[in-house]
Amino acid sequence: MTLKAHEFDRIVEKYGFTVRDTGDRHAYLWYEGHLVVRTKRSHVKGKDLPFSHQIRQQLHLNEQQMSGAIDCTFTLDHYLAHLRQRGILPPRSLS
Repeated sequence: MTLKAHEFDRIVEKYGFTVRDTGDRHAYLWYEGHLVVRTKRSHVKGKDLPFSHQIRQQLHLNEQQMSGAIDCTFTLDHYLAHLRQRGILPPRSLS
């Protein structure tokens, strides 16, 4: 699966990542003060991003989930539940 720059930007904005531009665009997902996911992309425009496979892996998504993230069917709630299931986020407390 290939990923375009605008698709990457839409995903990190939708999921609430903090973005910082340097030589690349770095995206960080913070949860309760802890960094849980980070990824980056180059500043290419209109082309497929290099290393799309690694970006998908850094987001902890399979190809089907990545397609859902791109077309907005894999919501933030789905993403957080997925990260909890994989042990990246702690389980929700009942209190």
